[in-house]
Amino acid sequence: LVTTHTHLLLAPRALPQQHNITSSTRIAPYTSEHTANIMKDDLSIGFVGCGMMASALMDGLIDKKVVKEPSRIITSDVYQPALDRAAGKGIATTTDNAKLCADAKDAIILAVKPNIIPEVCPIIGGAVDSQGALIISIAAGVTLQTLESLLAGSRVVRVMPNTPCLVGEAASAYAMSSACTEDDKTIVEAIFGAVGLCVQVKEELLNPVTGLSGSGPAYVYQFIEALADGGVRSGLPRSIALKLAAQTVKGAAEMVLTTGTHPGQLKDNVCSPGGTTIAGVEALENGGLRSATISAVKAATKRSMQLGGYSEDQIANKHDL
Repeated sequence: LVTTHTHLLLAPRALPQQHNITSSTRIAPYTSEHTANIMKDDLSIGFVGCGMMASALMDGLIDKKVVKEPSRIITSDVYQPALDRAAGKGIATTTDNAKLCADAKDAIILAVKPNIIPEVCPIIGGAVDSQGALIISIAAGVTLQTLESLLAGSRVVRVMPNTPCLVGEAASAYAMSSACTEDDKTIVEAIFGAVGLCVQVKEELLNPVTGLSGSGPAYVYQFIEALADGGVRSGLPRSIALKLAAQTVKGAAEMVLTTGTHPGQLKDNVCSPGGTTIAGVEALENGGLRSATISAVKAATKRSMQLGGYSEDQIANKHDL
């Protein structure tokens, strides 16, 4: 059984390592010496599901030469137009997941809705053993424990990408099962590093990842819209205001990522004594922007935990949400 992936979930380029989050650079995964050695084996990768997220990942793999040829990717789906689009790029297609498992020697990505995971896993589990392809799931909320129970003996990874994957600017975090190897880590970072940033975290941190980078694009879209509205209120044409707002957010983010300077310091650098910017910053503080943003991440994290089966007691007492 195959299906189309339509659930899009799915945080900045490499930042200094903090606490128990392992940072990986945005471009190193597919250019590092270790990865290069793996690439010599001519990676073959399968995608169960050929929706927007899967298509964006396949495009990244081709563009960044993670696979030597588009035909080294195979995808399955029940929606023929999706397969036709993939075939037009030179990607192998099938409606048979058993064939996909036979052809995808290195990694199989489960790019389907969470409720479809129990349906597709028996076929995959029956075709892939512990020495076979790495199984990578981007289905939101499906735990490593669940994946391991459905794919007995397989090496499994959970990945939480986000929608900017569609334009090659994803912020992805992943957690690996105990059976995974260093080569598996390299393959994950090669695949998801091809479409943006990829960092490794403990599985329990995928809930705050969901609250921050998974849901974060929506918060930023709201801010861009509000910034543009402010420009319109002050006299700018809507089209110009929106372009300036979006580019301002993009440029500011790039300053943080490129310079490594704390955003607070970058903010201070723009604020002249008694000037226009500090007057605007004061208005944002009076309006509660900082507190509202923190609350948004906490609320989305809590909801992610609720959907993942955490009890209210666990959420409130253990995680203080």
